[in-house]
Amino acid sequence: MLAMDAKAQIRHAVLVEGKSRRQVARETGYSRNTIRKLVQDSERPKYRLSQPRPHPVLGPYKALLERWVQEDAEKPKKQRRTTVRMYQLLKQGAEGLPAYKGAESTLRAYVGRLRRKARHKVYIPLAYAPGETGQVDFGEAEVSMGGQPVIAHLFLCWLGYSGATFVQAYPGETQEVLFAGHVAAFEFFGGVPQEIWYDNLTSAVQKVLKGPRREEQESFLSFRTHYLFRAEFCNVASGWEKGGVEGRVGYVRRNWLIGAPSFASWEELNRYLAEQCCREQERRLRGRSERIGERLQQEQAQLRPLPERPYPCCKTVAVRANPLLLVSFATNRYSVPVEVAHEALTLCAYVERIEISTGREVVATHPRCWQREQDILNPYHYLSLLAQRPRAFHHAQAIRQWRQNWPAIFDLYFQSLKQRNETTQATRRFIEILQLGHTYPESLLAKTLEEALARHCFTVSGVRELLRRRMEPNPPKPSQLAAYPHLAEIQVMPPNLQQFDQLLPQMGGESR
Repeated sequence: MLAMDAKAQIRHAVLVEGKSRRQVARETGYSRNTIRKLVQDSERPKYRLSQPRPHPVLGPYKALLERWVQEDAEKPKKQRRTTVRMYQLLKQGAEGLPAYKGAESTLRAYVGRLRRKARHKVYIPLAYAPGETGQVDFGEAEVSMGGQPVIAHLFLCWLGYSGATFVQAYPGETQEVLFAGHVAAFEFFGGVPQEIWYDNLTSAVQKVLKGPRREEQESFLSFRTHYLFRAEFCNVASGWEKGGVEGRVGYVRRNWLIGAPSFASWEELNRYLAEQCCREQERRLRGRSERIGERLQQEQAQLRPLPERPYPCCKTVAVRANPLLLVSFATNRYSVPVEVAHEALTLCAYVERIEISTGREVVATHPRCWQREQDILNPYHYLSLLAQRPRAFHHAQAIRQWRQNWPAIFDLYFQSLKQRNETTQATRRFIEILQLGHTYPESLLAKTLEEALARHCFTVSGVRELLRRRMEPNPPKPSQLAAYPHLAEIQVMPPNLQQFDQLLPQMGGESR
């Protein structure tokens, strides 16, 4: 490589002293082409390889090393081959190649160049028309809920033209969560974009086919047909193809959730996120004159209108109850009434609840449990069975769970019943009183039992009558006869009750 001082002398001779290139070439021994290049370029000389350096030892292994680096780029970090491991495999003769006899440092330098080249990616700036494109992605963030750290699964939807973002948090990333997030986003934006881009998430894609083609999940097809948008999917392990929403996941985590207050429920967390989404619309993105909210107003005119009714965001499965009156879904079990224990049932899993129906009517509703291997029991489903087996009352799992939270008056009333009746009879009567909760709210039943205890009323019919009085409106005030003088002239003769005594001899009784 030519030294910088020699280059400076040559440029000075041609450009300052006025010597010809031919003369300088004769004096220095360099070719005229070299002199011409040096005159045109004032930069420091750089060494350039005319052809790649040969690797006589490493050469046969280059193709294999390149393939390993490409494969590792698609794997999690902890599952990638280290350079040391590659060196060990090659020394053992990997994939039919002869054992590698070169230096580990040579292999390390070559693999390092391959990895730097793989990391260095370039992208194309994209622009979108109003209402043309949206992008959807999931992310995770740790939040405080009820004073405990909880992993929140974030659903994000981003509009390409305006840059508006919608975020909601859920306990999981199931298909019903995907649908519910879409419905909430469409309502927030006021319409539906023409197309939405996704990763190859299993809740939407059944099978990845060749090229951009995908075999979509049937329920996902039904969902997007309801809202009439087109689904586009990124290439495998190519999340940057929807880079707009990819970058928003980290932005939301860093700017909205780090240092956020503790939330009492998922509903409170989502109200907080919706407020942040609205505040975000006051921002102006780099290179744009309008704020996000102003561009969103322009975009809303081009979004597809919302359908008359939202899509039912649930997963539907056919179930049957086991002998414990429990149906299974996602490792958890939910109770059903004893009356439908032997029927074929349909379970609809929403984000926040589980509905179980016979096809004619909904027979059970439970809050959805996002933990694993839990039993969610409704005690009213077991009361009719416990009335037949009162000795199982104290050990029934549903009753033990209920007693931890039911009103204190229930225990007081039950103790009073047992003081006046034999234990089995008292338990059966108490179960019959609890069954009134099918018809009346539990809070009203608790107030009624307080009144019944004060009145020393310990019969089912008596408690039912007190409930009826509480539910019925106040009786009308008696009318004043002075306002109706003509009614005073009407005389009603009292009945002669002794006439009924004539019936007693005919019935074999005696008159008193």
